[in-house]
Amino acid sequence: MNGGKGLLIAGTTSDAGKSVVTAGICRWLTRRGVKVAPFKAQNMSLNSFVTREGAEIGRAQAMQAAAARVEPSALMNPVLLKPGSDRSSQVVLLGKPVGELSARGYHAGRQEQLLGTVLECLEELRSTYDAVICEGAGSPAEINLRRTDIVNMGIARAARLPVLVVGDIDRGGVFASFFGTTALLSREDQPLVAGYLVNKFRGDVTLLEPGLDMLYDLTGRRTFGVLPYQHGLGIDEEDGLRVSLRGTVRESTVAPPHGEDVLRVAVAAVPLMSNFTDVDALAAEPGVVVRFVDRPEELSDADLVVLPGTRGTVRALAWLRERGLADAVARRAAEGRPVLGICGGFQMLARTIEDEVESRAGTVDGLGLLPVRVRFAAEKTLARPVGEAYGEHVEGYEIHHGVAEVEEGDEFFLDGCRVGAVWGTHWHGSLESDGFRRAFLQKVAAAAGRRFIPAPDTSFDTLREEQLDRLGDLIEEHADTDALLRLIEAGAPSGLPFIPPGAP
Repeated sequence: MNGGKGLLIAGTTSDAGKSVVTAGICRWLTRRGVKVAPFKAQNMSLNSFVTREGAEIGRAQAMQAAAARVEPSALMNPVLLKPGSDRSSQVVLLGKPVGELSARGYHAGRQEQLLGTVLECLEELRSTYDAVICEGAGSPAEINLRRTDIVNMGIARAARLPVLVVGDIDRGGVFASFFGTTALLSREDQPLVAGYLVNKFRGDVTLLEPGLDMLYDLTGRRTFGVLPYQHGLGIDEEDGLRVSLRGTVRESTVAPPHGEDVLRVAVAAVPLMSNFTDVDALAAEPGVVVRFVDRPEELSDADLVVLPGTRGTVRALAWLRERGLADAVARRAAEGRPVLGICGGFQMLARTIEDEVESRAGTVDGLGLLPVRVRFAAEKTLARPVGEAYGEHVEGYEIHHGVAEVEEGDEFFLDGCRVGAVWGTHWHGSLESDGFRRAFLQKVAAAAGRRFIPAPDTSFDTLREEQLDRLGDLIEEHADTDALLRLIEAGAPSGLPFIPPGAP
């Protein structure tokens, strides 16, 4: 395979499985010896990552790059939108923030201006790699946005990419979704829709086959595979936890080592939560249970409370106070019970927060649990720091406008500090460093009075690789890979029928 071929993975809806299917195809192709790169023209996500060159991209694209075994770059996600409210987002272009725009302002003209940049990035990747697997956003049938679209049929038309539409059958209505998605597209867009991929199927696939045959008769388009439902594949979700967080639990499937205590971690489900994937490394530890909570009583039995990152530090702080969580966290600190603040969570633990950038609220009181003063700067810090804590090597990444001035403390902790059993740092991803994570959990267990001993051989990187291999296996075992290869190499087949009515 050569010549920089490509494929666009679209979906009937958001969360249909585009991200994991893209990653699975990248891993499957990589195992075949194909040099492949992921690409998403425009991503809306609060889960982001910093590349080695200091560019901010969607974390899902970083995960897909890992699936392809290549280094992530800004080319793979040229436009990143980071919501600050229901109506506005920070626009990150080629890894750097360029300002805030309302949804109306973005779709009224700015988005169309970015098409040239997006195409240049895609073409650079196609000139470097054998194949580029592109991920769409939402649904290509959002006809109200088609005129300014640069991530679905807009990029497919401009780059002549064949389109594979993924549908989540677990939600129901997948046949109507496939047909309706195709029928709503214009006469010019429909020829690029090559076929469909069913995701999250439970049961006997032979019972589904008559429906797939009928779908082919109706649309003239084949189904390229039926992927079975598998638990635990939602790694590095791009848009955070969309639904209510109540009852959401992340935990290891391995029993606690040596019959010791379970360690319970409660993560405050703050508004505009960002990079909640920080706690995935905790959940990977045998015997650690991670739960997202939004009520003070849910902190009572927690051995560690985590205040996670957020795109709205002042707003999240007000939310903690309104719900009584701030008082509950303060009581924990006074009792010497562990609390960890990461990025925005670290900032909330400070004495004061001066913010004329994110919330424009001026100076507000923080929780006052750490001797830190935070001032928001117009320039965003994007970094990949490396350090040491508790005698262990630590790597992380920083994405924040808040600048923390540590005035004192019992000890420095990465870029932050610790006072008693309260820790704070801006470093995302630090808990993925295995030795440091184990040492930190031992400190937490001691402060919480738990007889918990971290397993000595848990490797987060190994677990991540196993997950990515599972995605590759899904494609290899349940998709028509020969047909997929032909689609990537040759594009959509000619003569696909038009399904009226097309969108204007």
